Amino acid sequence: MSERLVIIGGDAAGMSAASQARRLKGPDELEIVAFERGHFTSYSACGIPYWVGGDVEERDELIARSPEEHRERAIDLRMRTEVFRIDTAEQRVHARDLEKAAKGEKDAEYAVPYDKLVIATGARPLRPPLPGIDAPGVHGVQTLDDGQALLDTLERTRGERAVVVGAGYIGVEMAEAMKKRGYEVTVVNRGEQPMATLDPDMGRLVGEAMSGMGIRMVNDAEVTKILTTEDGRVRAVATEDAEYPADVVILGIGVRPETDLARKAGLPLGTHGGLLTDQAMRVRGHENIWAGGDCVEVLDLVAGTERHIALGTHANKHGQIIGANAGGGYATFPGVVGTAVSKVCDLEIARTGLREKDAKAAGFQYVTTTIESTSRAGYYPGAALMTVKMLAERRTGRLLGLQIVGREGAGKRVDIAAVALTAGMTVDQMTALDLGYAPPFSPVWDPVLVAARKAVTAVRAAG
Repeated sequence: MSERLVIIGGDAAGMSAASQARRLKGPDELEIVAFERGHFTSYSACGIPYWVGGDVEERDELIARSPEEHRERAIDLRMRTEVFRIDTAEQRVHARDLEKAAKGEKDAEYAVPYDKLVIATGARPLRPPLPGIDAPGVHGVQTLDDGQALLDTLERTRGERAVVVGAGYIGVEMAEAMKKRGYEVTVVNRGEQPMATLDPDMGRLVGEAMSGMGIRMVNDAEVTKILTTEDGRVRAVATEDAEYPADVVILGIGVRPETDLARKAGLPLGTHGGLLTDQAMRVRGHENIWAGGDCVEVLDLVAGTERHIALGTHANKHGQIIGANAGGGYATFPGVVGTAVSKVCDLEIARTGLREKDAKAAGFQYVTTTIESTSRAGYYPGAALMTVKMLAERRTGRLLGLQIVGREGAGKRVDIAAVALTAGMTVDQMTALDLGYAPPFSPVWDPVLVAARKAVTAVRAAG
């Protein structure tokens, strides 16, 4: 008799789990039923800003696998269907067909029993309860549906002014997208500097570069309301001190784990609101329930604490691990070091490990070093400046974190530090890394190694 695996969520984590489980067990051994409330499945949410900005021409280029392709692999994928209740005692989920519900059909809601359950409900954009926040022309950007709604608005309004609220990864990427579309862009940011995932001194470099690109940066500003026209459309964003005219407003404030369904089911949540799992991505205390993607908290291997990081790289890995375990195999997810990379126009921004405030919160004593270098040998055409900041533990010299702000060739250097953090290397050990060198690719001392050498000196000076 076959088992039934039910999956809530049809994007990266959910469908990676479905696909991996199907590789291990055929339809006669394992029935797979997946629910997705949106119109799309298995797509790259990270690519939405580049689609909006025109770097990616067609929406479907962001879709890795269509519903039809999943169904061809014997996965019963039910689109536009929302799970609204999990009954862990009865081992069943209650679902609602949104198309039927909109028509008032009586059979829109039904229950499906499960032997194994995967929760991959993702994250939702923060949408503060401000006056006018739901006005036409105000957009969050989290799903492909959100991206399509924004593009539809841009086609209808053909405005000239865009205000982006928030200056994290989504905020700066959407600022670039709107700049490429010819809009006058204002970024309203509640922090002292953009990119709160960086230390303020590095975030300041990002802000200065964005201002140099013609993007208006408004820092230390709290949005109080969205102002509208007589017909209800957005016309401006208001703070305590000023109003910023807008034909379109994009919310880039951040996201929270989408875990209301899990909370109502009594499943364990962490301090950031994400589901808590073991290393096999099994929900703690529940033998037959797994969770992955943006709805979970993960172990920070540097700080030793749980944190919420919404990235497609993690979601796909979670799905592979869940699918292996739900399909009868074995796999684990040890944790993360917090690596991320982004860009705004030609500026590349990267970080991994801990910021200074993270290191303090974790109880580390540390030293910091900041260096400037170039992406190539200084005499080679196209060499671009970058700033590298490194954190190391004061006593041991263990690498704690790295941040990079620079031009072409800067961002992906963060991977050197990501590997070093995962391996628990010291900055002294890093200086001996055998990295590739040729003038078109790097100075003879790579900028990351220059920072490591300086960090070694700082550790020794600190005793």
